[in-house]
Amino acid sequence: MKFDTPATTNPIDQLKVVGQPHHRIEGPLKVTGQAHYAYENNLPNQTYGYVVGAAIAKGRINSMDLDEARKAPGVIDIVTAENAGDLGKGDMNTAKLLGGPEIQHYHQAIALVIAESFEQARAAANLVRVDYAEEKGSFDLEVAKSEATKPESGEPDSDVGDFEAGFDSAAVKFDQTYHTPDQSHSMMEPHASVATWEGDKLKIWHSNQMINWGTNDLAKTLKIERDKIQLMSPFVGGGFGGKLFLRTDALLAALGSRAVNRPVKVALQRPLIPNNTTHRPATIQRIRIGAGEDGKITAIGHEGWSGDLEDGQPETAVQQTRFLYAGADRMTRTRLAVLNLPEGNAMRAPGEAPGLMALEIAMDEMAEQLKLDPVEFRVMNDTQVVPDTPEQQTSDDDSQAKRDEGGSKALPFSQRQLVECLHQGAERFGWNKRNAKPGLVRDGRWLVGFGVAAAFRNNLVMDSGARAILGADGLVTIETDMTDIGTGSYTIIAQTAAEMMGVPLEMVSVRLADSTYPVSSGSGGQFGANSSTAGVYAACVKLREAVAQKLGFNASDAKFADQQVSSGNRSLALKDAAKDGEIVVEDKIEFGDLGKEKQQSTFGAHFVEVGVDRFTGETRIRRMLAICAAGRILNPITARSQVIGAMTMGVGGALMEELAVDKRHGFFVNHDLAGYEVPVHADIPHQEVIFLDETDPNSSPMKAKGVGELGLCGVGAAVANALYNATGVRVREYPITLDKFLPGILPA
Repeated sequence: MKFDTPATTNPIDQLKVVGQPHHRIEGPLKVTGQAHYAYENNLPNQTYGYVVGAAIAKGRINSMDLDEARKAPGVIDIVTAENAGDLGKGDMNTAKLLGGPEIQHYHQAIALVIAESFEQARAAANLVRVDYAEEKGSFDLEVAKSEATKPESGEPDSDVGDFEAGFDSAAVKFDQTYHTPDQSHSMMEPHASVATWEGDKLKIWHSNQMINWGTNDLAKTLKIERDKIQLMSPFVGGGFGGKLFLRTDALLAALGSRAVNRPVKVALQRPLIPNNTTHRPATIQRIRIGAGEDGKITAIGHEGWSGDLEDGQPETAVQQTRFLYAGADRMTRTRLAVLNLPEGNAMRAPGEAPGLMALEIAMDEMAEQLKLDPVEFRVMNDTQVVPDTPEQQTSDDDSQAKRDEGGSKALPFSQRQLVECLHQGAERFGWNKRNAKPGLVRDGRWLVGFGVAAAFRNNLVMDSGARAILGADGLVTIETDMTDIGTGSYTIIAQTAAEMMGVPLEMVSVRLADSTYPVSSGSGGQFGANSSTAGVYAACVKLREAVAQKLGFNASDAKFADQQVSSGNRSLALKDAAKDGEIVVEDKIEFGDLGKEKQQSTFGAHFVEVGVDRFTGETRIRRMLAICAAGRILNPITARSQVIGAMTMGVGGALMEELAVDKRHGFFVNHDLAGYEVPVHADIPHQEVIFLDETDPNSSPMKAKGVGELGLCGVGAAVANALYNATGVRVREYPITLDKFLPGILPA
């Protein structure tokens, strides 16, 4: 099904099932332990693999002594680059998943010890002796920044008007630099795989967000045909972008199983995950804003620096600045330095999450300089067309006139309710009680502050397919390689099929995350829910047509409701269409160029209240509010779950999360959950989430968008702005730990 014209009224608009607060259909399986995650698949005669990671960040292996390890109890075999065979590298991987003799980063996998038990494999792995030739590496972004270059791919530089001249001539100027640290995904379930070969065919259970990407890259790395692999990931215990791509556990499980001719289980030990897998790269961001005395922004510039391995990708932290606020003279720059740290890549809301951590502090700082309320400063600089185009300063009417005349045009947003998010949030949060002068509101020994930040994330869509099956019992079965990473995919896909076919939710069976199923969008980039349900919609349209034809109805006017198909005064049971055998159809949604006609984005506003102990600097989040405008909400329960999880992650990014870099030896020091702190229940108070009533016909037949990453975007800055309002101390380097502001609030 091609989606190249805006959606009109369709069966989803009935909202009998879609849009309703249904609990997760797979929930009972999870709470009773019947949902098997990758590592929990137990196969006959299985073995266990333990990964050995490199102890240097850059260099080569001179020699590897495996004799003592091979003689250890229970050891069956050891896989290294020397005996693994000829391997390729996946399109989505920057570094090789099995290192040797060259070492590209610390904890790059160099061996897999396979034994009869996990404990035996672990003990033997500690007996592997490696002699390295260590080389000097680059590990400090601040030092490497001067040699950073424009990346070949990723976010392009942008220029509108003349930024330098506009900034220089502005009545009020602001110029500051911000730092965000390297961060780890820290999902609950580690990277884990179970692999077994049946002849020349590989069957693998792998904790993965993108089945198609993973299967393709595993085939490319092993240098075998894709159809020789069945990759399955029916339940994923969190990913946050860390499981978008094929990782070491899957490759080594496959290689290990081939070596010993038995099933092999591999789970990356927690201390290996931050250095062996991907992470969110650190950034340095310079933001300059020029404005008139009236508070209208006239010039805005955002420059971002990040680092990665050679041939890696930048953190595109400047991208939201191209869309969020008006201003005639504009500039963004992205620069990438080569660092020999582990691979940087996507982590929840890549680009906008760290970018807004800087931009939304800058907006507060500029508002204070202009003596304006932070909410109203944002509101007065709103725009209904993409500001990163020459006509961004024209009125909507003027822009429309230019489009009608066939001239160049400023791209309008399909929906943009940022102002409504800010106003509704301010009213609900009690923003009018905020004291504009920082450091004055006290509750006993606590300094109390309010903070706000805008939320923004572009709406992405991906082609997505599904198979729909009607059985003789009236059960509708959906098969797609879409994943459920804790996001509620099972439930919203079932809701979509139930709405389309006119059956109750319990009459839908959903099968996910198997590479033998039709290729879906997968889970990532905030595109999963909207795209995958649109693919199910397409398959169900085809199933409706097949059912109507089988029952002798005209598909265009047949109604599907209450497990019946009717037209005029004639009605038949849905299941009757399959009485001679199940009906199987397959289709996919293919997105056209509607995104080029109107910019599709999601918007929101975050409000935070904090308390800071004036004597110890202890920070406590008191309450949080998110207002989101993100198209049709397919299920308010699962959507809220996504947003409050994202808000929690935002608190972590603001106050505690940082991979500490050893700049001498090039590794992340705090590479476990004891040293890398994330928020726990005691850190998070009441969270409120409000979804604005919105549908976006330009986005998909579902008229939905993503929301799981929007909930993170801006949270860190809202916390930072609240801390400033509480203490009067401005911190521009995350995480905002007490040592950075405590000296400013203690009496001299």
